[in-house]
Amino acid sequence: MADSLHTTNPVALQALMSETLFIPKTPQQELTSAEEFIYQGDKSTGVLFILRYPDYPYFSPAAEEAFLKTIGALQLHAGNVAVVNLANSHNPNEWKRIMAFFQPKKITLLGVEPISLGLPTIAHNSYMHGKIATVFNTFSFEEMFADVQKKKMFWMEFKSFMG
Repeated sequence: MADSLHTTNPVALQALMSETLFIPKTPQQELTSAEEFIYQGDKSTGVLFILRYPDYPYFSPAAEEAFLKTIGALQLHAGNVAVVNLANSHNPNEWKRIMAFFQPKKITLLGVEPISLGLPTIAHNSYMHGKIATVFNTFSFEEMFADVQKKKMFWMEFKSFMG
């Protein structure tokens, strides 16, 4: 009798396993072989939110609620903007690849320092106009929860940026 058994045959594995295994699938995260990024929403609208949340697929529950209220106030919703979490190890943290894949016109960095993407310094709650897109740099929702002033500054500039 062999000491160990190695197989990737699904029929053999099914016969040998006593438990059922499930691989969870997050909604709107269907990944085709052509997809370079795992993201949620719709990239065709040109509105992209970039974040780096290592502990969540996208947002913490409180941040997601705040995000949906924020974009909802501007007649947007989770289905007509794209959200990418650069903490996901599948997603390249390379500006040129982000731009080529998403082809965004308006990009909001939520707590992601521009320098980490090879961009010039952009002050918080301000934006930089590029050749193709405008980049708005702001705080993460957690930073805004901790400081009401940051939240007010964000909202005033964000309305202007998205207008």
